[in-house]
Amino acid sequence: MKIGLRTVSLLAAAGFAFASSPAFADELRIVSWGGAYQKGQSIGIFQPAAKALGITVKEDTYGGISDVKLQVRSGADKFDIFSSGAGGCASGAAEGLLEKLDYSVIDVSNHLPGMYSDYCAGADIFSVVAAFNTDTYGENGPRSWADFYDVEKFPGTRAMRNKVDAQLETALLADGVPMDQVYDVLDSEEGIERALNKIRSIKPHIAVWWSSGAQHAQLMKDGEVDMTTGWNGRFDVAKEDGAKVSYDWRTGIMDWEGYGIPKGIKNKDLAMKYIAEMMKPEYMAEFAKYITYGPTNGKVYELGLMDEARAKQMPSHPDNAQHQLTLKTAWYSKWRTIADEMYQEMMTE
Repeated sequence: MKIGLRTVSLLAAAGFAFASSPAFADELRIVSWGGAYQKGQSIGIFQPAAKALGITVKEDTYGGISDVKLQVRSGADKFDIFSSGAGGCASGAAEGLLEKLDYSVIDVSNHLPGMYSDYCAGADIFSVVAAFNTDTYGENGPRSWADFYDVEKFPGTRAMRNKVDAQLETALLADGVPMDQVYDVLDSEEGIERALNKIRSIKPHIAVWWSSGAQHAQLMKDGEVDMTTGWNGRFDVAKEDGAKVSYDWRTGIMDWEGYGIPKGIKNKDLAMKYIAEMMKPEYMAEFAKYITYGPTNGKVYELGLMDEARAKQMPSHPDNAQHQLTLKTAWYSKWRTIADEMYQEMMTE
């Protein structure tokens, strides 16, 4: 049937978003976080995996699990797969926003322990760290979260994330809570409030509430703040680009990123096959050449797909992991929605 321009205009006005729907059954749309991270994903994983399957994969950026919620609740059809931190994925699953992954199709038998869930297949391991400006502090910047929160010992401007993910943990560690008790303390609104009060204590010194990895890396490159929470790989890329930035693994909160599928998409079966392809160790090893986020598939190390010098730069290397808190996805399944509401109130009060 031939469709005239007037008909197309009328359909568009009625809410038919042609560009957001796959044109063919062999096309998928994936969204991630942009910047150096997504560039590494694109070159190392997304496009090679698409080529191996003989499909087309279109990429875009998004704002996190809230965009998944908007798509599912509104019945929109904008993307088939999203890249998400484990905490965001856990809260999305708890709200019924995600398709359960088919692990008879997706092989995670060689994944490191805890690096996948029913709704999110782990792809890489990263750490939230306290990065500092070496022009300001030399190499004597904050070595712990207590240092990050100590505005007398370390005067200067801070930046923190505009979402709760891995921020409350920094506050309790700074407040003297032992690493193995952080999530016990956070398992109540009173514990969450304790963490928020610690953040309130330095709120006058927080110059920026960052919203993306690209943004917090740029903050350090521009010297706009003296220290910030953020993702280790972004800081490593920024340092390679000339940023005066450093961090200590003793401030690390180890987390993992994975792939999920919004509930109700039409191309679910192909999305499962594509995620299965992306789980192969060869892609993860290639991705790690572009940004220092470690593989979730243990075969990368077993098969020697990454040289030892590069492996030692990864958050999950034993020398680095021993100092770090591991983010607890079960807590995010239970508390993230409530905690983030309280966090947003704290930011804007």
